[in-house]
Amino acid sequence: MHDKIDCFKEIFYAAEKSITAFDGCIRLELMNDLNNECTFFTISNWQSEAKLNSYRDSYLFKNTWSKVKPLFSEKALAWSLSTDQ
Repeated sequence: MHDKIDCFKEIFYAAEKSITAFDGCIRLELMNDLNNECTFFTISNWQSEAKLNSYRDSYLFKNTWSKVKPLFSEKALAWSLSTDQ
């Protein structure tokens, strides 16, 4: 299991600068569950949903996702959130 965790982190950190440089990305973080070393969260802030969708349609996202998805033991979950303003 640790080899998959290490591989995931390696892929994430290799793509991190490109993701944060993507048009519209404000911030990107990788967080790890305190009680389960196998559970990770990526938190990203985008200027708009359109900018996020542009990233999701990009080669960068599709290429990165194709590498990390096989490492998951369960289906990935994703949420799009907004602040209460």
